[in-house]
Amino acid sequence: MGNDLTQIKLEAHNPNIILCSKPFHKMEFLHGLINSTKDPVIFVDMDLLYTGYIESEMIQKNENVTIFSPNRTNWREKLSEIICKTSERRSLVIIDSFNGVYSLFGRLESARFVNSCMMLVASIGTQAKSPVVIMAMAKKRDDKWILSPGGKQVIKSENTGLYLLKKNADALVVDTLT
Repeated sequence: MGNDLTQIKLEAHNPNIILCSKPFHKMEFLHGLINSTKDPVIFVDMDLLYTGYIESEMIQKNENVTIFSPNRTNWREKLSEIICKTSERRSLVIIDSFNGVYSLFGRLESARFVNSCMMLVASIGTQAKSPVVIMAMAKKRDDKWILSPGGKQVIKSENTGLYLLKKNADALVVDTLT
C-alpha cells in the first residue's frame, strides 16, 4: 500500500529508514518533507548531495533548516551539537544518507560506532518527540534490502520504521515495509 509523504506517521517509529534507489527521487522527497513541516529541521548531510543542491540553487534553503556536514575529524563535535539541538525542542531530524556513513567511516568498527550514534540520536528524538528520518540508497537482492553501493544488509529493529520510496506515473509513493 502506497502513501504520499504527508500521510506518513513518522512519530510511530524512531528511527524511520526510507529506502530509495534514485537520488533524484530522494531529493524530491526530502524537499517535500522539509517544506511540509513547521518544526525546525536538523539535516545531517553525510553525502553532501542536499548541500550541493542548496549551493547550486537548484533547491531553495528553507529558513527552518540547520545543516550539519560532519566529517571524519569533526564527527564527535558535530554529534554533540546535533544531540543538543535535538534535545532542546521538537524537531525533524534527517540523516542523509546511511550510505554516506559507510563512505565516511570505511572500517566495520567505525560503522558500528556511527550506527550507535544514530540510535542515540533516535532515542533522544523519541524523548523530545522528534522524528528521525534516515535516508538510504538501497536495492533488493534475494528478498533482502541491501545498501547500494556497499552491499551491507539494512538492519531493522522493532522500533524502526522501514519504508520504500518510489515514483509512480503521478507522484512519489512511500510503501511501508514493516
